[in-house]
Amino acid sequence: MQTILSAVLPDLSRAAVIWLSLLGVVAVTVSALVLRPGRLRLDPGARIRRAAMPSHLEQVQEEREQSRYAQEVAVAAERATTTARRRRAEWEAAQEAVEAAWLAYEAAEAGLRRLDAAAAMPLPQTAKTPAEYADRERYLHRAALDAYWRRELSVEQLSDVFAHRDGWDPRLHPVEQELVLQRAIRNNLAARHAAAREREQAAWRAAELAVAAARSLREEAQAATVRRVVESASVLPLSEVARPAGEQTRENVEQTRENALTARGRATVPAF
Repeated sequence: MQTILSAVLPDLSRAAVIWLSLLGVVAVTVSALVLRPGRLRLDPGARIRRAAMPSHLEQVQEEREQSRYAQEVAVAAERATTTARRRRAEWEAAQEAVEAAWLAYEAAEAGLRRLDAAAAMPLPQTAKTPAEYADRERYLHRAALDAYWRRELSVEQLSDVFAHRDGWDPRLHPVEQELVLQRAIRNNLAARHAAAREREQAAWRAAELAVAAARSLREEAQAATVRRVVESASVLPLSEVARPAGEQTRENVEQTRENALTARGRATVPAF
């Protein structure tokens, strides 16, 4: 018996040490599971999700590209807004030029009506001598030059006056010459008003196109900002996967609404 015990006791001590070591490992594992239950949990969905998601470097590169695009569109929208404001100012100036040309035309038309009424009266008789015709020619030239310096006659009309073309006759009575002169002034101001009207319409079309371009770029800038916010918030935590579908849908709607409000608040281009 003593021999048997002497042969078995060393093996029992080693077995006890092994069992105690195994019990210690089990105790440590159980303590870890109790204190950190999610530490050693196996989640195949999480592994698949991590494998499907892009790497951190790819995410950083994508976010940098989106940020650069959003900034470029915002800068383009600001420039388009400045252009639209300048085009609008040009249109307002053209509109004022149209109004001024119309007022000048109306004044010339009123003066011509008064001269037409005065021309119905008999003209005073003067001696038809070379000196009289010379005086009439000087009067016509002086009156035409005065109208030209007032910008009531064009340079082409003034050239016709000195060349005695297109109905300009220096031998007419000064009253008749004044009537011809006022008709020429009225026609010139009417043509000037028509040209100003065409420029005003062209400026209006340019202003409308500039405003439309600015509005389109502003909307694209807002959309780029919304995409940045939505894509950065699209990566949900793993705990969100186990939530009910109705709750996830409701939270997604609230998140989208908050993102839209944030994007509108950060818009850099004022609305027209």
